[in-house]
Amino acid sequence: MVKQPLSILIIEDNAALAANIYDFLEACGHRPDAAPDGESGLALLAANGYDAVVLDWMMPRMDGMTMLERLRTVLKSRVPVIVLTARDQLEHKLHGFTTGADDYVVKPVALPELEIRLRVIVERARGARAAPQRLDVGDLHFDLDSLVVTRAGRVLAMTPVRRQILELLMRRAPNLVRRDELESLIWNERVPDTDVLRSHMHMLRRAVDGSSEHKMLATVAGSGYRLVAEDGDA
Repeated sequence: MVKQPLSILIIEDNAALAANIYDFLEACGHRPDAAPDGESGLALLAANGYDAVVLDWMMPRMDGMTMLERLRTVLKSRVPVIVLTARDQLEHKLHGFTTGADDYVVKPVALPELEIRLRVIVERARGARAAPQRLDVGDLHFDLDSLVVTRAGRVLAMTPVRRQILELLMRRAPNLVRRDELESLIWNERVPDTDVLRSHMHMLRRAVDGSSEHKMLATVAGSGYRLVAEDGDA
């Protein structure tokens, strides 16, 4: 377990809760910093180096998930992030994890548990830096640092939404990912009436499979989708 003090950014619009977390972490010997919203938090992350982030889900100006996506895709930062939220539904957890969260704590927060979880994700991140941050399924490769996706050495064009879908499929491969999970990942609570997911999957299949003899992206009728390597396994 990491023992040295950590530099931790708290992004939380509830001033009382932010102060409680700040005071507790400071009393534990850490070096906390705080921002009241996603925009301010993103600016601090661009300017300073932190060991970890405690990020609220619902905030003014820029919500936590939007900020997290920009942190990962625009700033290209892999700083460990714990998402703090009053919500505990599965779809919200899935959305947080696939956007780039490292852990998830439901309010009301037990401060000693939060501190331990921060130490754990920092230790995990420091250990992982020595290893490539890449997902592999057969000859399909996804570099999580550069966000470059290749198949058999060919770079695939990916929109942010299709990249999210592909990451979840690769993490689960060769297991099924249900349609409702993918819809929650993309739209959270605002799933459109039209079948936009089918269009995304059609374009993702064109990108991944293209003219390849082996088709990796399979539709499971009435259920969802799965990725399989050429030998049928991940």
